[in-house]
Amino acid sequence: MSRRALRRLRGEQRGQEPLGPGALQFVLHDDDDAEEECPQQGPGGRRARGTGKEGVRVNNRFELINIEDLDEGPVVNGGRTDCPLTDTVASGSKRRPQGGRTATKRDGNVADRAVPPEQSSASGKLRKKKRKQKNKKNAAGETSEDGLEDIGRILERIEDGSGSRRPGPPPLSSRKHVLYVEHRHLNPDTELKRYFGARAVLGEQRPRQRQRVYPKSSWLTTPKSTWPRYSKPGLSMRLLESKKGRSCFAFEHNEEYQQTQHKFLAAVESMEPNNIVVLLQTSPYHVDSLLQLSDACRFQEDQEMARDLVERALHSMECAFHPLFSLTSGTCRLDYRRPENRSFYLALYKQMTFLEKRGCPRTALEYCKLILSLEPDEDPLCMLLLVDHLALRARSYEYLIRLFQEWEAHRNLSQLPNFAFSVPLAYFLLSQQAELPEQELSSAREQASVLVQQALLMFPGVLMPLLEYCSVRPDAAVASHRFFGPDAEISQPPALSQLVSLYLGRSHFLWKEPATMSWLEENVRKVLQAVDAGDPAVEACESRRKVLYQRAPRNIHRHVVLSEIKEAVAALPPDVTTQSVLGFDPLPPLDTIYSYVRPERLSPVSHGNTIALFFRSLLPNYTMEVRGAGPGRPAAWAQGERPDDGGAGGLNPDQGLNRLMLAVRDMMANFHFRDLEVPPEDNPEGDGEWD
Repeated sequence: MSRRALRRLRGEQRGQEPLGPGALQFVLHDDDDAEEECPQQGPGGRRARGTGKEGVRVNNRFELINIEDLDEGPVVNGGRTDCPLTDTVASGSKRRPQGGRTATKRDGNVADRAVPPEQSSASGKLRKKKRKQKNKKNAAGETSEDGLEDIGRILERIEDGSGSRRPGPPPLSSRKHVLYVEHRHLNPDTELKRYFGARAVLGEQRPRQRQRVYPKSSWLTTPKSTWPRYSKPGLSMRLLESKKGRSCFAFEHNEEYQQTQHKFLAAVESMEPNNIVVLLQTSPYHVDSLLQLSDACRFQEDQEMARDLVERALHSMECAFHPLFSLTSGTCRLDYRRPENRSFYLALYKQMTFLEKRGCPRTALEYCKLILSLEPDEDPLCMLLLVDHLALRARSYEYLIRLFQEWEAHRNLSQLPNFAFSVPLAYFLLSQQAELPEQELSSAREQASVLVQQALLMFPGVLMPLLEYCSVRPDAAVASHRFFGPDAEISQPPALSQLVSLYLGRSHFLWKEPATMSWLEENVRKVLQAVDAGDPAVEACESRRKVLYQRAPRNIHRHVVLSEIKEAVAALPPDVTTQSVLGFDPLPPLDTIYSYVRPERLSPVSHGNTIALFFRSLLPNYTMEVRGAGPGRPAAWAQGERPDDGGAGGLNPDQGLNRLMLAVRDMMANFHFRDLEVPPEDNPEGDGEWD
């Protein structure tokens, strides 16, 4: 009888006998012994299963993975043998005693079961180590019996342990900056998709697979296939300084771009839009030319072309951004005193205006925040006069209230009529939302009433024009009262009248709702009661109006010019209306920082030639070359000479006059008068002489 048969009768396993000097040596068996180690297979080729809980029967002694741990680690030995793994180890793993011996079996009824083969000591240690780790986890109570725990209890335990408060509105320090710009809101398609759906917005814009083009990605605009191929026009951006968490940048023009800029200024002085078109044919991404031609297209009611030119200008400037320049952080600054930076301001403003007219107030609000973040302290385009209007149109009431709360302390926003009336309107519209709790609704309604009463006391001249804009007939008691009567509008300073006209011309339609008018009427009656009672706040507000609104700053005048609101433009002071306003640079700052100077143009205008001035007024494109005086004649006639003309003296004065007369004949030959069919009775005097 062999040793294996004896061990089966005794109920022992290989490796349970006491270790001797040669016990750790591997014994090579014959082929017959190897065949005996394989478990017997049942009928149908299947192996008989055991019913015990002890171990896994493996033939390969270097196979270290337990079936129970298949999901936890990779297989060390991926080779398969004729004797695959069968039973899993359920529970009751064997522990190794201190004497270095393996624990013996406690169950004695194992004689009728196949005995697992000898395994290496390394595999046993690996299994025991994993089992010990599992036992420690269960002992620590980190997981329940099924391995999961209620998530709610875990969150409660974390909150109780850290001492944090219950869920609610986040603290002010954890929220984003008030001027933080989100990239996705800079794309108008995002807002239009929310209104009409992606299919209605994209439509034919989706390119086919074969015609797909991959343009350079940008945040402000989407390059179009109809645009000229982009090539660097010579525009770049550099970092000036970084301090206190803010970075100052500036656009730069190289020598080629400067020459193009000089040609553009000459084209503007010629007052001929075709000259700008010719310039764009050679420099298709010159920013100022694109903006100026956009204004010309807008005056001709070609809104689509005007918007396309502004987008192309934005794309040209965005391609020149510095790698550290960020649109969203709110910490990047551009000094408006530098002429190179003003083009970016104006391009953003024009794009914002087109977006508002297109019906995208949320996207326009994001552009407004972007312009304000470029220089919030100086605010060169005075975007604070517009941000409240866009926030109300976009229904971003919470944002407007937050901006007012954070900036009121250091910017005195309540002294601007637009904020004084828009913030209570935002509170009131917020109180009309049914999804908010009842307590918040009542609190917002009370705050709205308090703020609108303060606004009416501070700016009484707003009420009657507002009611007139909204086509509402005021009550007789209100119209006849001295506080809201005609004297209130006449007695206010001119600078304040300009701000009021700007606000009413832009935002009057926001007050036309019947619920809003009822709420306003209720508060007007309370203000009249306070005035009749002799409230000291009335006199305090009147004295502040006389002191604060002496003269509007230059940035407000610049904003009024860009807004093109007729009522506000009519209220501009004479010193602004009498000076020339350029569309590509309206009312430049008085302390402009020039990086390069335009060279002086030698033209007849600068020399004061009366004849040349006359013909230039008739022919804007007529120019005369200015050269030095020839010998023997005055310098006043040293014009129109060419080096290739015959004679030492060149052209004489008579020849110069003949050339001017030829130019006049050419001009008169090109004039075409339209024949007007006028009835004889409408013009009885005919060609009579003027008195």
